[in-house]
Amino acid sequence: MANIKSQIKRNKQNEKRRLRNRNVRGITRSVVKNARTVIESGEVENSQTAVLSALSALDKAAQKGILHKNNAARRKSRLMKRLAALTIK
Repeated sequence: MANIKSQIKRNKQNEKRRLRNRNVRGITRSVVKNARTVIESGEVENSQTAVLSALSALDKAAQKGILHKNNAARRKSRLMKRLAALTIK
């Protein structure tokens, strides 16, 4: 445990941020997983809406600095690739 006042404050701030980031990251994971399952089910209309919400969640997480922008871009690309393969069939 820190003895320095500024470090105690920093630890409190870090804990708040960790919990906030964890919440956003969990929501993002859930939305992406949902999009993948809908794509695998083969429903085109539902897949498009699910992918759009997943893309939005990934963008928000990247904007807040929770995910690196390239990480978010990679995940979005993979989702779009799966969606495109579904719509081509």
